[in-house]
Amino acid sequence: MAVSATQSMVGLSIQHEGAHDVARNLPEETPVAIVFNGTTAAVMMATPADLKDFAFGFALTEGFIERLDQVESFELVPHESGLEARFQLVDDRVKAMQARRRNMLGPVGCGLCGIDSLEQAIRPLPVLERTGPRLSKSEVACATSALRDHQPLHDQTHAVHAAGFMLPSQGMLLVREDVGRHNALDKLIGALAQNNIDASQGAIVLTSRVSVEMVQKTVIAGCPVLIAVSAPTAHALRLARGAQLTLAAFARGGGFDVYSHPERILIGASDAA
Repeated sequence: MAVSATQSMVGLSIQHEGAHDVARNLPEETPVAIVFNGTTAAVMMATPADLKDFAFGFALTEGFIERLDQVESFELVPHESGLEARFQLVDDRVKAMQARRRNMLGPVGCGLCGIDSLEQAIRPLPVLERTGPRLSKSEVACATSALRDHQPLHDQTHAVHAAGFMLPSQGMLLVREDVGRHNALDKLIGALAQNNIDASQGAIVLTSRVSVEMVQKTVIAGCPVLIAVSAPTAHALRLARGAQLTLAAFARGGGFDVYSHPERILIGASDAA
C-alpha cells in the first residue's frame, strides 16, 4: 500500500484584504517502526517517501549494522496505522542491536528520544582522516542554494527539511527530504550506502541547524565535511573538532562561517571561483 508524501488540505487564508478558502499541499507523516530480527528498535514519525533509504540510514548511523552485507533480508510492511521496516540481521549483530535498542516513540524534533542511557546519547565517535575532498570557498558558500534547487517536496509544501551530498567540482549528487531533519539525513546516508557512493569524497549539506546527532550521523557515515544553513550547537562543535570534521555553518547569501578543520576548504584569494 503506497502512501502519498503530501496531502491537499483546505483552510481559510486571512489577509489584510479579507479572507478566502485556500487549498495547500501539506507534507504527510506516518509512524515507521524499525524492526530488527522481530524486535522493534524505534518508532519514528517520517515522510512516507524513500523509506528504504531511511531505514538503512538509521540502521547504519545508529550502530545496528556496520555494513550492508550484515542484512540478510529487508521488507517494508504496510499496516493500517503505519509502516514497518523489517530487517533480518546476521546473528553476530544481535548484541549490537540490543545495545542500541530504542523503546519509545521519537518525535521528529528529537533525534535522541528513546535511547536507553545517557552514555549512548554522547557515544564515542571515530576520528576522520585528514585527507579527503577539497572544496572551493564558492562551493561551500553556494552549497545550500544548490541544495534548494533539488527540493521538490519543499516546493509543494514549504514544510520539510533536506539533506544533500555534494562532490567537489560536480555539484549536488543526491538529495533526500523529510519533515524530520534527522530523517532526511538518515535517508541520504542510506541512499549513499545502497548506491555504493563513497561518503568520504564529498560534503553533506543541511537545511537545518547542526545538533549533536547530526554531527554523529555525518561522522559515522564517514563524511569529512558538513555544511549547514544555520548554526551548530556548542557541543556539536566540540564533537566535530574532536572527530576532525570540517563544519561550516550559516552558509547562505554568498558566505559562511567555518568552525572546525578549515583545511578542507580552499580559502585563499586564488581559490574564489
